[in-house]
Order: sequence, then C-alpha cells, then structure tokens
Amino acid sequence: MERNLLKRRLREIGRRRVLPELGARGVVADVLIRARAKAYDTRFEDLAGEVLGAVEAMWSQSS
Repeated sequence: MERNLLKRRLREIGRRRVLPELGARGVVADVLIRARAKAYDTRFEDLAGEVLGAVEAMWSQSS
C-alpha cells in the first residue's frame, strides 16, 4: 500500500510539475525517478521539491 502511494505521488509530481517545467524550457526528455527508502516517509511538498531540484540540476548541467 505504501509503495502504491509513493508511485501515485511521484506520477502526480511528474505530471503537474516536472513535465510542464521541461516543456516550458523546450526540453523533450523521458524522466525516470528511482526513489530511495526514505521517500516513503517524506511529505508530498518536500518530495516535490527534491524531484524538481534534481531535474533542475540535471537540466542546468546539460545546457
């Protein structure tokens, strides 16, 4: 049950935040997220911040 909740949260973060951000920058990419065990206990907003931060770091390194 916890695993499914984490998967739903990550999908929602990707759909509502990551993909629109990448689209606004003209970046076309597939995004794969590998969650660690501590992600199960992380609040949604904190999880979203970490995912967006990681995507931002990746995008800024490639440009």
